[in-house]
Amino acid sequence: MMIAERQHQRIKGALKLRGSSLSAVARSLDVAPTTVTIVSKGIRRSRPIEAAIASALGMTPDALWPDRYNDSKSVEVR
Repeated sequence: MMIAERQHQRIKGALKLRGSSLSAVARSLDVAPTTVTIVSKGIRRSRPIEAAIASALGMTPDALWPDRYNDSKSVEVR
């Protein structure tokens, strides 16, 4: 998986504008700040953490990370 450093920096900046941070998201979930950073950078996936970051930005996870959620929408159920 590719590290999305620019996206990560945009997320950090947007959170700061809203008076929040990745650390605040981590505290709200009772996880380590590095765990949230790893998800924000795209190194690992965690739907609960992605949802918390998106919520803090007033967005949905699929709007914030369309590339991460495109595959799940195209899965055909048989």
